[in-house]
Amino acid sequence: MVFYRSVSLLSKLRSRAVQQPSARNSVRWLQVQTSSDLDLHSQLKELIPEQQERLKKLKSEHGKVQLGNITVDMVLGGMRGMTGLLWETSLLDPDEGIRFRDLSIPECQKLLPAAKPGGEPLPEGLLWLLLTGKVPTKEQVDALSKELRSRATIPDHVYKTIDALPITAHPMTQFATGVMALQVQSEFQKAYEKGIHKSRYWEPTYEDSLSLIAQVPIVAAYVYRRMYKKGEVIPMDDSLDYGANFAQMLGFNDPAMLELMRLYVTIHSDHEGGNVSAHTGHLVASALSDPYLSFAAALNGLAGPLHGLANQEVLLWIKSVVEEVGENVSKDTLKDYVWKTLNSGKVVPGFGHGVLRKTDPRYTCQREFALKHLPEDPLFKLVSNLYEVVPPILLELGKVKNPWPNVDAHSGVLLNYYGLTEARYYTVLFGVSRSIGICSQLIWDRALGLPLERPKSVTMEWLENHCKKA
Repeated sequence: MVFYRSVSLLSKLRSRAVQQPSARNSVRWLQVQTSSDLDLHSQLKELIPEQQERLKKLKSEHGKVQLGNITVDMVLGGMRGMTGLLWETSLLDPDEGIRFRDLSIPECQKLLPAAKPGGEPLPEGLLWLLLTGKVPTKEQVDALSKELRSRATIPDHVYKTIDALPITAHPMTQFATGVMALQVQSEFQKAYEKGIHKSRYWEPTYEDSLSLIAQVPIVAAYVYRRMYKKGEVIPMDDSLDYGANFAQMLGFNDPAMLELMRLYVTIHSDHEGGNVSAHTGHLVASALSDPYLSFAAALNGLAGPLHGLANQEVLLWIKSVVEEVGENVSKDTLKDYVWKTLNSGKVVPGFGHGVLRKTDPRYTCQREFALKHLPEDPLFKLVSNLYEVVPPILLELGKVKNPWPNVDAHSGVLLNYYGLTEARYYTVLFGVSRSIGICSQLIWDRALGLPLERPKSVTMEWLENHCKKA
């Protein structure tokens, strides 16, 4: 949903207009930033009063409107499908996939500023879009990139805290520990303890959020270098943007890898509010926990095998295919291996999604990247064959609503190609990306004064008695 303080630049957009998917059958003229103001904080200061009034009007005029019926299946099925959260920064459509402020991934790739002509979008541009609802100029993105670099300092105690853990600890454990160690500098906590009016909660939250977004790549890179590269740390480069700097601090300088990291961080940044990490961050923050505490909690949710850890599981499974039947495997042999996996009581990782009912557009854009940069890679070819083999088998089973590949089905193969082969580390990359979406929404949670989250729970006896009466 695009905010009101922007205008259509028809002369520019006429050449960049994006045809909406056939489901909508219309061309939407996108609104882009025209202000010369390079400061993101001042932009938000203008936008927030408008959105506060909008929320107040929505609540007063339509607060009693019903959004749907809750069934026993929903209660017993993990609240799946219940409409119960306000999440402004993105919306997940079952057919179209994720939309960032109403822009699809292909639209973001075309409209957001890139490091080079025709390149992948800069994550800083997506951060601006998520916070303001407006497509930024390249100058605004460059200014934001510079501000993030200025905030990217890590106190020594953070490194010492991570070093206190065994080097064999999972990378997500070390990463989340580092984020918790950063919490001692929280501006929100300091402001709350001193006494601050709730209408201004968003301001220290903004400071914490931008600092956190700036700091997590350094913490994540430190964990990687500690575990896999003998602790040889690579400093941040003041000439590089957010995604390129992250790749460089990990130890990768291939220009294509820098482009991949820009794309990876952008498409993994947000996925509406119902997924485990986003919901956890929102829930913990609703208790007025600061962004560091909230994001650390979100990371612990992301570390689960049914959420962010899935990208690790996909590459390990693909490598198990190679070990058992080889790289240049026929589709018939591949079908046999897939059936073997399913008959052993396991799932084929990287396929299916709780909301999507078509191929994940995040998978599609990564596939397009692979076709452009590594079309002959054996593992990419294997993933392409799985794209043809797995969905019909899952449909044949008759138990899967969405047999199509999701984002995790592809990312590991791309990272592996450029030398980031340590699958255990992949979820940390996901965590760095997700900081942008979770923190953007958290700023708006504070600005809109969203309340403590407290859904009602019931017992099985209550459900049984209710159903008898019904």
